[in-house]
Amino acid sequence: MSTFLLVHGAWHNGQCWERVVPLLESAGHRVFTPSLTGYGDKRHLLSPEVGLGTHIEDVVKLIHEEDLTEVVLVGHSYAGLVISSVANEVPERIAHLVYLDAMVPEHGETAIDVQPMTQNLIDLAAKSDSAWRVPPLPEMPAPFGLFGVTEPADVAWLRAMLSDQPVRCLQQPVRLDNPAADMIPRTHIHCVGVEPKGITRRPVPAIQPNGSLARVWELPTGHDCMITMPTELCELLLKAL
Repeated sequence: MSTFLLVHGAWHNGQCWERVVPLLESAGHRVFTPSLTGYGDKRHLLSPEVGLGTHIEDVVKLIHEEDLTEVVLVGHSYAGLVISSVANEVPERIAHLVYLDAMVPEHGETAIDVQPMTQNLIDLAAKSDSAWRVPPLPEMPAPFGLFGVTEPADVAWLRAMLSDQPVRCLQQPVRLDNPAADMIPRTHIHCVGVEPKGITRRPVPAIQPNGSLARVWELPTGHDCMITMPTELCELLLKAL
């Protein structure tokens, strides 16, 4: 039995993993899908003070409170910054890192460094009455939809769970200075074929920080693959063990 800790990306909450959880549990694994501060059941805590550091603390606290070890830590999108930082804090508790269509930062980088178009969103927010919060990306015509989700019922379900993203989350740099974290195996899963204009993805280095060859898998779907291809995603997560 493995322990999966699935961390949602910007604007989302832990509910987005709803279709993946039973598949992992039916395979005999424990699964945690926390909502980060400002989202889901913690939506009321959204404030200008919420930043990347807040979300790192959310996950580290959960790991300690539940006394989790040998964790398969999965980060979607923005949460690539979160899981990288969590691994830096508690590497002894992490067995594997999975970057799910995620930002993969270097030491000292912000979300803006990893995904430059993020600055455009911040600039737009700065012109509003609530300059500290970035609203979710709008739905686009198919095949892009809402974060790659196009089925009307799924779009409505997803839209209901989205919250604004505090600007501070996107401007705080990661601290990745613990050599022990470099030894943790990594898997990268990319959603391909439905990439909106302006979104860039850094190539994954052929050699990973622990010296192993890069392991990169692809899913032919939009960004929110946990909604559009939960079965296929689950198969890859189990393959990563």
